Amino acid sequence: MIEICNVNKNFGEIQALNDINLKIATGEFVSIVGPSGCGKSTLLRVIAGLISTNGLIKKPKNGAFVFQDSALLPWRTVQQNVELLMELEKITDIKEKSKNSLKSVGLTGFEKKYPHQLSGGMKMRLSLARSLVLEPEYLLLDEPLSAIDEFTRESLQDEIYNLWIKHKFTGILVTHNISEAVYLSNRVILMSKRPGKIFDIVKIPFKYRNDELRENSKFLKIVNEISRKLRSCH
Repeated sequence: MIEICNVNKNFGEIQALNDINLKIATGEFVSIVGPSGCGKSTLLRVIAGLISTNGLIKKPKNGAFVFQDSALLPWRTVQQNVELLMELEKITDIKEKSKNSLKSVGLTGFEKKYPHQLSGGMKMRLSLARSLVLEPEYLLLDEPLSAIDEFTRESLQDEIYNLWIKHKFTGILVTHNISEAVYLSNRVILMSKRPGKIFDIVKIPFKYRNDELRENSKFLKIVNEISRKLRSCH
């Protein structure tokens, strides 16, 4: 379980987060949505321990972070990028684990390519492979699909969903795309404008994800409901 207790965050005179309290069950996938500047990414970094807070964060020891920018090292090949974190952690069987991780995101055959030779979608797949190779208990995703075209984005949403089903990590996604949040999540967390606070949580009832779900009337109703709630909180 991940537990966020009484989290506030100020940057000088600007209050970014206001009394955030949230419990996320082990193996759950939640998305955080809200207006630009409401503190979504700040909250994700607080959970990761990248930003300090006077609140309390309880979480498993082993986690990983997927940034909006794929943050790949251009002088390392695809396989070497995946192996980087394992090298830092001095993990054994690096070659075999990197091979399996690349296979899980559909990048088998691209091991010797360099980042500049990959499409935007492939770079994000590589970023996911690099994070999942350490078998994290939780995965934090900060708008990883925001710069990708809509068709590729939907394909990658399916891949993230399938990776979550396979690896059973706890997932927290920050996104501006409400449809994406509803498609991937068990619950969607709604944050108000700055200072960001949680003003609603919407439970998502769907058990399975596929292309038909995106056109389902109940799915679209929930997307519109969240959109309406976000507009009304401004």
